[in-house]
Amino acid sequence: MTPAPIPPPGADRPEKRRRLRDLLDRAGLERVLLSTGPTLAWYLDGARVDVGAGAAPVLAVVADGRDDVVHCAVDEIDRLRAEELPDDVEVRPVPWPVPPALAVPGDLPGEGGLEAGLRAARARLLPAERARYADLGRVCAEVLTAALGAAEPTESERGLAGRVGGLLLAHGIDPLVVLVAGHDRLGLRHPVPGGGPLGRRAMVVVCGRRHGLVANLTRWVAFEAPDPATAEGTGALLEVEADVLAACRPGRTLAEVLQDVARAYPRHGFSPREWTNHHQGGPTGYAGRDPRATPEAADVVVPGQAFAWNPTAPGVKVEDTLVLDPGAAGPQVLTVDPAWPTVTVRGVPRPAELRR
Repeated sequence: MTPAPIPPPGADRPEKRRRLRDLLDRAGLERVLLSTGPTLAWYLDGARVDVGAGAAPVLAVVADGRDDVVHCAVDEIDRLRAEELPDDVEVRPVPWPVPPALAVPGDLPGEGGLEAGLRAARARLLPAERARYADLGRVCAEVLTAALGAAEPTESERGLAGRVGGLLLAHGIDPLVVLVAGHDRLGLRHPVPGGGPLGRRAMVVVCGRRHGLVANLTRWVAFEAPDPATAEGTGALLEVEADVLAACRPGRTLAEVLQDVARAYPRHGFSPREWTNHHQGGPTGYAGRDPRATPEAADVVVPGQAFAWNPTAPGVKVEDTLVLDPGAAGPQVLTVDPAWPTVTVRGVPRPAELRR
């Protein structure tokens, strides 16, 4: 399948500026100081605003939705101007010892108090973002197909993680998260890779970032036929996920969706408290979860928004990045490789376990 063409850089910028201007008007503000990674990457059209996963941004932006001024660490200006920043911004140097957000003159309002509005502004994906995201999701899925297709039960968790991370980097994708659990560690919800072997069955979790967008997915590989309990648990969890996807409808708050998530677990044979043992995911995009769904989350689901739900129970988990397409019969899964085995659950293709 030929990937859809990606619109040229800057195609989304006018709409992003309009959304920010609308937010500022509602808040009674003329300008705002943008300083957090997700907001900067969104507003600057996917620019790499840091020099390492988890590092602080090397720039800050004074933005009013019309004319933007980028205050950037002096040692990063040449790279950012040449490779990252839109052409329609003014760039001013900041001495390297000074955090860019602290170098901006005047007493400008920051993102504090606007967090929910900024999340809402970037929730509905624009055409260039959507095309970039689809390409990112496809490549991340293909990386896991290649890595797990070559895995062996004697390989170490760290060895597999290194291979996955290397393949992602070779495609220009930052491996923000690479988790690996071999058979003996499948009870861990966040298995940071260890030195032990994969054994009979293994799980890999990836959060990969490119153009500021983050793709999230989980895959399983097995080197022998599953036992009946594992097969039953996997099927039941896919039904839980199907309930979650049905509950994730435009106009509902994340808290309302999470209530349905909690009810789905006992409906399919799990403990009523299972949902409390691990976060269940939520919207994604310019952050791994933007934000996580919690019982207090008031963010509203909108058409065209990306999600990564991750229902999980001991020894089973399912996760992909998908988009709620307006008018579509179901969500479009972005993290798809046709070479990976799938099962269809209520009309949606879901990843099966890869048998080696």
